[in-house]
Amino acid sequence: MGKGFFHVPVAVNEPVKSYEPGSPEREEVLLTYKDLWNANTEVPLYIGSEEVKTGDTKTINPPHDHNHVVGTYHLAKKSHVEKAIAEALEARKKWSKLEWEQRAAIFLKAAELIAGPYRQKMNAATMIGQSKNIYQAEIDSACEICDFLRFNVEYMAQLYNEQPESSDGNWNRVEYRPLEGFVYAITPFNFTAIAGNLPSSAALMGNVAVWKPSDSQMLSAQVLMEVFKEAGVPDGVINMVNGDPEMVTDTVLASPDFAGIHFTGSTDVFKGIWAKIGKNIHKYKTYPRIVGETGGKDFILAHPTANPKQVATAISRGAFEYQGQKCSAASRVYLPKSLWPEIKDFVIEDVESFKMGSPEDMTNFINAVIHEGSFNKLASYIDKARKDKNTEIVVGGNYDKSKGYFIEPTVILTTDPHYTTMETELFGPVVTIYVYDDKNFNENKWAEICETVDNTSIYALTGAILSGDRYAAAQATDLLQNAAGNFYINDKPTGAVVGQQPFGGARSSGTNDKAGSKMNLMRWISVRLIKETFVPATDYRYPFMGE
Repeated sequence: MGKGFFHVPVAVNEPVKSYEPGSPEREEVLLTYKDLWNANTEVPLYIGSEEVKTGDTKTINPPHDHNHVVGTYHLAKKSHVEKAIAEALEARKKWSKLEWEQRAAIFLKAAELIAGPYRQKMNAATMIGQSKNIYQAEIDSACEICDFLRFNVEYMAQLYNEQPESSDGNWNRVEYRPLEGFVYAITPFNFTAIAGNLPSSAALMGNVAVWKPSDSQMLSAQVLMEVFKEAGVPDGVINMVNGDPEMVTDTVLASPDFAGIHFTGSTDVFKGIWAKIGKNIHKYKTYPRIVGETGGKDFILAHPTANPKQVATAISRGAFEYQGQKCSAASRVYLPKSLWPEIKDFVIEDVESFKMGSPEDMTNFINAVIHEGSFNKLASYIDKARKDKNTEIVVGGNYDKSKGYFIEPTVILTTDPHYTTMETELFGPVVTIYVYDDKNFNENKWAEICETVDNTSIYALTGAILSGDRYAAAQATDLLQNAAGNFYINDKPTGAVVGQQPFGGARSSGTNDKAGSKMNLMRWISVRLIKETFVPATDYRYPFMGE
């Protein structure tokens, strides 16, 4: 077989299409939406070469029209999970030995399939199953997943190219081996791109995966598997199992061949998994890699020199795009008293202009929250804010689940910087504002409000400051260095782009292994150093031993 030092295609970010009225992509996605809406898609388990239909099913219901059924998905029993593990380990025998450029070609093809023939099916499935408007779907299920696939190939090549120095008479080299065993991927509902990236990034590095998608993301998960199949991912390399989360996880973690977990989801679930891994540690053949991105309580902090319109737009976009269901969504805001009246007017104007409804109507900026559990939780916090003495609802506050799980974008004002909605992750279109006194303001008072921001939350995912004063921006950047893994100056705290802003946070927001970066791929390899000596020594004696 021919060999060479291969240069992979240079990764560039997938262009975002406009979907403006009259555009061909708008017409195509609406036709695809209608087809999927009426298709009654059946989602099996993917185990090795089999598409397993267990007969134990649940329906797929769009959040914005929860009485409508667009499909069903099959649920796994413990025996199915065990078989998925066995099939993964069998596939590993050939996949782990496949040349890296062959693995790269598969996932580069997957990116081209998504960018081209599968683009609108990916978008429509995400719009229907996860209630995303077309722009939010496009930047996620078309562009970001393409970016993950292409940039991960480029980062893999960079990693493999990193080699140690060699001295005279020796050759030092390192191999980047896949982990010994299999990787467990658990993915969330809110980003189709994350669902695709978590199993595929590990697989790219020669690993095999058992993937459990979210029950609320099954329609687009099915399309991802179709893409992986057509791209040439061999049977057993990525196995998709749907079922009771605790049963699936317990079965996976009981295997001695469990080698790592790639997780995005809730903090409590991740901590529970970490505890189970610790309890089972003596079972495993190797220390498992634990990689997770979890909760957030992301902030916007405005300095008195900030531009009020820019602050208001950061709130309106940062808090309410995709109904606030981004890990990075702004959910607590700190504003100076001197700017509050003007910012308030701008935010109210924005919120009152939002249209809400089905993503099929592209004039809607706001769609439904993901399910009834989320709806009920958010409604309860809105009701509490309406009654509490130290809060008021500035705008919004209505909700209705008669047809879809619709929560009106809601702005709460509180006089308590530690009010419950300033500290609790809500994961919905609810943002809470605290107004601080900026009379006779100086750098010490700025430091105090920065300290409040830093100490309020157990999370540290994203945060944004807006300031026209560079000294204040620099001071906040230093004081808030542990408060956010992705820190934004004069911007909203959402919208990280693969290849530009590696994403992840610390504290209770995760292990900060930065999805969409070389740092993340390093977690899915085990390095072996090989030292070769060309002329070995023939005498044990060293010069210092001479008489």
